[in-house]
Amino acid sequence: MRRRRVQFGMLRDGDIAEIWQRFRTGEQQRDIARATGCSAAVVGRVIGARGGVAPARYAVPYWERSPLRLHGTEREEISRGLRAGESVRQIAHRLERAPSTISREIRRNGGRVEYRAWNAQTAARARERRPRVTRLARHPRLRAEVERMLLLRWSPVQISRRLRLAHPHDREMRVSHETIYRALYIQGRGELRRELAACLRTGRARRRAQAEVEDRGRMAGMVLISERPAEIADRAVPGHWEGDLVLGRNGKSAIATLVERRTRYVLLAALPGGRTAPEVRDALVGAITTLPAHLRQSLTWDRGHEMADHLRFTIDTGVAVYFCDPHSPWQRGTNENTNGLLRQYLPRSVDLREVSQNQLDAIAAELNGRPRQTLAWRSPSEAFAEAVAATD
Repeated sequence: MRRRRVQFGMLRDGDIAEIWQRFRTGEQQRDIARATGCSAAVVGRVIGARGGVAPARYAVPYWERSPLRLHGTEREEISRGLRAGESVRQIAHRLERAPSTISREIRRNGGRVEYRAWNAQTAARARERRPRVTRLARHPRLRAEVERMLLLRWSPVQISRRLRLAHPHDREMRVSHETIYRALYIQGRGELRRELAACLRTGRARRRAQAEVEDRGRMAGMVLISERPAEIADRAVPGHWEGDLVLGRNGKSAIATLVERRTRYVLLAALPGGRTAPEVRDALVGAITTLPAHLRQSLTWDRGHEMADHLRFTIDTGVAVYFCDPHSPWQRGTNENTNGLLRQYLPRSVDLREVSQNQLDAIAAELNGRPRQTLAWRSPSEAFAEAVAATD
């Protein structure tokens, strides 16, 4: 039987209790809405009105606690055993608990000397409250730093890992990437400003699958990716690049993107005259010839006809060009990822003919300054500088 559709002003006490009960067990708001017959907005208002903390009458009653958890009487027995000089194993055997459970309980609550049953029970009740106040809500300094990095368009994963590097001995300045995502996705939790969701790469506060890449045709003289040397595929040697075009408004403007496979270093080239093969060739030649010779070895591209002059490009630069298989964007995965990052700066609605080379250089510099997980949380600029210095 389908449940009635409940509006916010029509909620009964039982409806509210069920919403909090399901939220406490970890259900998503959309699932709670479906189960209770409310809209997701109504569920969000109920939870958000209290900052995610249930009122006292809907809090977890003592008798709902799991029987696997220690009870107050057991903590009294632990306290008596410690005063009598019993070992952890003796106390665990008497209570029919694992020694690790008793050891953890004692260690968490002051050790053998300072353990007190009442204090331990009070602390346990405080820890078991659900949902807990999150780290971002508890620590304003951490929240401010996360907001600052989001405004720099860093991803939550980059923020989380960089904080560990920047504050290795300060546990208050640590937060998981999933906590940051949840603070942005779930409204009413009060940790991060709602508008910061626009700083995510997608510009949306939800995940969505990427679209398929368009199939491309063949060109004369193509060398396929299957013939590419193994040293390129395993990223063992720097100097091998991936490239593509990023299109602007209505597909009528474009820029060229190059990213080095090992260091993830990005180069951007303006195409004010259009994306014809000669224009693309000249722009790529101008960008790649600024590099040291040992850092321009090969270029992997998709099957777009903007690279129809690839043979002339190879003559002008000495850079071998390899072409991907149809419908295989993962063969240029580093470049695909980079193009996704660029959409934070250059959305599809922008006419890229109006973007100057100086602006593109500034965007590239910001991207190259971001820490990357694949680089052990160093930035592409740092990794590329090491590659340049390797033969100096």
